[in-house]
Amino acid sequence: MGNFSIITEFLLMEFSSMRELQVLHALLFLLIYLAALMGNLLTIAAIITDPHLHCPMYFFLSNLSLLDICTISVTLPKFIVNSLSGTQSLSVLGCAAQIFFFLFFSATEFALLVAMSYDRFVAICQPLHYGVIMTPTRSVWAVAGSWYSGLIYSAAHTGNMFRLPFSGSNVIDQFFCDIPHVLKVSTSDVFNTEFVLIVASSCFLLFCFAFLIVSYARIFSSVLKIPSVEGRYKAISTCSPQLMILILFLISAIIAVLTDTSVTSPIQNLLIAMVYAILPPFVNPIIYSLRNQKITAAMHKMIKRIFSSHP
Repeated sequence: MGNFSIITEFLLMEFSSMRELQVLHALLFLLIYLAALMGNLLTIAAIITDPHLHCPMYFFLSNLSLLDICTISVTLPKFIVNSLSGTQSLSVLGCAAQIFFFLFFSATEFALLVAMSYDRFVAICQPLHYGVIMTPTRSVWAVAGSWYSGLIYSAAHTGNMFRLPFSGSNVIDQFFCDIPHVLKVSTSDVFNTEFVLIVASSCFLLFCFAFLIVSYARIFSSVLKIPSVEGRYKAISTCSPQLMILILFLISAIIAVLTDTSVTSPIQNLLIAMVYAILPPFVNPIIYSLRNQKITAAMHKMIKRIFSSHP
């Protein structure tokens, strides 16, 4: 017991030991972070300032953009600061906070995507009853329920993980505190915790995934029954951005869950983490801008209004 010591901080993985490359990586990820912030903030601002976008669909999209900002802000700023300062340390409390908020925002985003699929289902399959079913109050409750479910899910996982003592290696082969890597460095018996995590995550994902399959199957079935080509295109264009984001999110989640960190190299783990931690918040605004003409038009009007107000 003389050599037994409790871990008070973790050492995160660095991209390179060369100081010049550390600064270069920090600047590269700073540009990615700023681009993701700008894209999502522009989306939120366009929806808020344009009265034509004050409807449930765009209310959900503005919340999704807010979640993207929060998700990418959990991991990248700390990594950028560490790279610029040349330090890789993170306290156990800071690690717990990263895991809690990353799970919170990710789970909330997935729950919100489920609510958005139901919104598109009602809009396309029951258009005459859309105003009655998707009222502003119900939309607010759907969003609030998404945030609440994400909070409960994250609290259960984080509390379950950090009841374990960390007394082994404090080196994490990742640029942020990720669940598999944190469990990997724990010397305690983590099998029960991992089992709980897998079962809880699987039940949550399978329930939501089944709902999504049924919703989009009904949506595309209804779209195919529309007689005009223009009508079919318009119906598909209203739900295709959400479907693209959902597919990207599911691919990221599957990669995160199924990847065995014990057999992959640190660089592979790094690239895999970038796929599910950085790519969705960065790509989602691009999908909106390229696929949604109303948001693009609202952005142009907002930007023109800003520049025309200055002499």
